[in-house]
Amino acid sequence: MQITDTEAAPLIENTTVVFGLLMTILGLVFYTSSLSNKYIKGFYNFIPPLLLCYFLPGLLNSFNIIDGENSPLTTIGSRYFLPACLILFVLSLDLKEMWSLRKRAGLMFITGTIGIVLGGPLAVYLTALVAPDVVGGTGPDEVWRGLGALAGSWIGGSANQVALKEILQPSPNLFSSIIAVDVFVAYIWMAFLLYGASKYKAFDKFFKADSEDVEHLKAKMDEKVKANSRIPETKDLMIMVALAFGGTGLATLLADPIATFMATHYPETEKFSLTNSFFWLILFATIFGISCSFTPARKLEYAGASKIGTVLLYVLITTIGMQMNILAILDNPGLFIVGIIWISFHALLLLIVGKIFKVPFFYYGVGSMANVGGVASASVISAAFHPSLISVGVILSVFSYAIGTYAGWLTALLMKIASGM
Repeated sequence: MQITDTEAAPLIENTTVVFGLLMTILGLVFYTSSLSNKYIKGFYNFIPPLLLCYFLPGLLNSFNIIDGENSPLTTIGSRYFLPACLILFVLSLDLKEMWSLRKRAGLMFITGTIGIVLGGPLAVYLTALVAPDVVGGTGPDEVWRGLGALAGSWIGGSANQVALKEILQPSPNLFSSIIAVDVFVAYIWMAFLLYGASKYKAFDKFFKADSEDVEHLKAKMDEKVKANSRIPETKDLMIMVALAFGGTGLATLLADPIATFMATHYPETEKFSLTNSFFWLILFATIFGISCSFTPARKLEYAGASKIGTVLLYVLITTIGMQMNILAILDNPGLFIVGIIWISFHALLLLIVGKIFKVPFFYYGVGSMANVGGVASASVISAAFHPSLISVGVILSVFSYAIGTYAGWLTALLMKIASGM
């Protein structure tokens, strides 16, 4: 790594030491967040663990303790851990189960996705009318690039956000601001949904909803989880790792020549990211995971496939966080307004559809958070209604992982048009 005359060398340059430091941060965050001390629990009620996993490595980078932007760990995270965790998340996709939930959960999930896809361009357009500089920028600082990565998070999850970050290439400073918007707006919205879960009967009365199917689903899911969950054996863990990284290797093998072919013979497709090898890597990794979901491999979910995927995801998150410049969050505070308008449109569209079709608030909450929050947050919302409903949130979230990158990519293109770039 070369240091210019105007830059001081970071305090820690050894990659192995940096990686150990990041893993220590993850361990401390998860250990302390599980403690029952009321003061610590109160702290994590305001500062969620996910934010710390971004923020603490970002502090190390901001104060030049490490050089996150130039570390090889960022490439390892995006090229190895990202496609691997996507495969493990999509592995449990049950299209038959999704079809059985289509009438209400599916309706609200799709409505939530549409709310994000259309709400982003609308928020950008309205902001551009009043303050065009907020959604302007040039090159890697074009705001639509960062908001496109945010769309990946709000339709799929953190893995999709990182995928779109690699595809759209926003600057590190812009992406730091986007992370702040993501966490602030999404967790405020999640707090409202958790409040709604505690008052779901009042909301169901407002929607004039019949929640009999939710009660039936509670009993059904509870029975299914009890019948299938098991303690993983070493064999299970090795097969999961093999599928995750074997699939990543296969996807990489296919992605590079296709991207080269598209760049050579169809260079005009660059504007659609079709000459980007990372786009093809994520596409093939997702297809591989979905294909495995039609085989007995999907039963690995009962042995903890998504948990291993979550571990890889959090390692990935720290490698993204280490690129953050915390001070850049204040560069464009107007982005928070864009985020609030965006999530408000999403919420309003869900409210209208829920009212028209008399949908129970459970489906409203899980349909929204399966988009905006991903597996972890949707599971929390589902559990707030009943622990046996967690699998519903997981199923919807897994589906959101499958489409998040591509729907987010479409949203990014629409926001580019809306911003006038």
